[in-house]
Amino acid sequence: MKNLNYIYIETYGCSANRNNSEILAGTLKQSGYEITNNIKIADIIILNTCVVKSKTESKIKRRIQDLAKKSKSKLIIITGCMPETDAKQIKQLNEKAILLGTHHFSEIPKLIRKYKEDKLDWVEQNKFLDYKSEQKINLPKISSNKLISITQISEGCLGNCTYCKARLAKGRLFSYDMNNIIKSIESDLTSGAKEIWLTSQDCANYGMDKKNKGQKLPELLNKILNLKHHFKLRLGMMDPNNVLPILEELIKVYKNPKIYKFLHIPIQSASNKILKDMNRLYKIEEVENIINKFRKEISDITIATDIIVGYPAEQESDHIKNLEFIKKFKPDVFNLSKMSIHKGTQAEKLKPLPIEIINKRASELMEAHKQTALENKNKFLNKTLSVFVNKKLGENLYESRDNSYNIVIVNSRDKILGENIDVKIKDVGVHHMIGEIV
Repeated sequence: MKNLNYIYIETYGCSANRNNSEILAGTLKQSGYEITNNIKIADIIILNTCVVKSKTESKIKRRIQDLAKKSKSKLIIITGCMPETDAKQIKQLNEKAILLGTHHFSEIPKLIRKYKEDKLDWVEQNKFLDYKSEQKINLPKISSNKLISITQISEGCLGNCTYCKARLAKGRLFSYDMNNIIKSIESDLTSGAKEIWLTSQDCANYGMDKKNKGQKLPELLNKILNLKHHFKLRLGMMDPNNVLPILEELIKVYKNPKIYKFLHIPIQSASNKILKDMNRLYKIEEVENIINKFRKEISDITIATDIIVGYPAEQESDHIKNLEFIKKFKPDVFNLSKMSIHKGTQAEKLKPLPIEIINKRASELMEAHKQTALENKNKFLNKTLSVFVNKKLGENLYESRDNSYNIVIVNSRDKILGENIDVKIKDVGVHHMIGEIV
């Protein structure tokens, strides 16, 4: 068999998946492989998959089929959430593809070696798909952006939402060791990172799986923020029921100048009836309380939320509650998903709503968001903001973030990547603003 040296990695889904792809790249590089951005010269193609949205899942499955036809001479490895839930279907789409479960990333060199030695029968293949608690923190990684340290703090969650397929793949909560997290972040900061992104399925339940059960997120945040480096910390998604017990501590932490004033709290529905049907463990009034308290203490906080439109039990009255929530609380960032019924979930037995109704409701929600989010942005017009430039978009074009994690696009002939600069806001859109260097 020819040498398999060059590896191309394609990533789908959340920031945790991006972090996992960085770990795959680092682990393979350390094992002697070369990572390439050119799929044409690659001997091995890795798809790091996501199953949260059916639209993304369908896109990935078409990609697997396409690679079976157009890249017959290459080794195709499917990893991420999909092998855990759709192994047989992946093999039907591409019988030569090999699979790596999301709990076996450190073993990818071993998987490839087994394949090279022609020892990867189904018995061996299944060993790379079973569940185990894998401590991914401090594994080698190659960052996609040297300025940003994407740090996953746990795997899985404590929830049991009726619609969630990711839960089937990720399993129960496994929190990474706090000292290892700090060590990993400090290493990234020493190497030049200026932003820390903490990510997981639910950051707020960090530590709740340990023997001395209790929420350890505030303690973790304080330890990170006390590191003697200049950086900004962005905290990822947190479920409302796990925010409530640590609400006052979190607000106190958020007042630290090192943390972005950005709160991602997914509601999924503004109807208590639907929340109960979804097995979400809170009431909408509790979410409203969280947002109100944060806004009272931190007036410039950016609010991000998620809603699933078209849950099978959703009636027009429930949809109206979603609309009213958007219009009243005006989230700055709004992730809208159309309900997907996945095999293996509790929702599989439910009758889906007609797609016409789902599409109509989705359009109405998105239109309400666009209007309210633009209202939020208009208050920044002609104001001067301090921003951190964290990404180059093209020639003379950069992306930056203000203190509340709003996107500010800046045009500059100077090299400003990695710089803190002041800009005057000249124009605004729903999801970004245009800044001119002062």
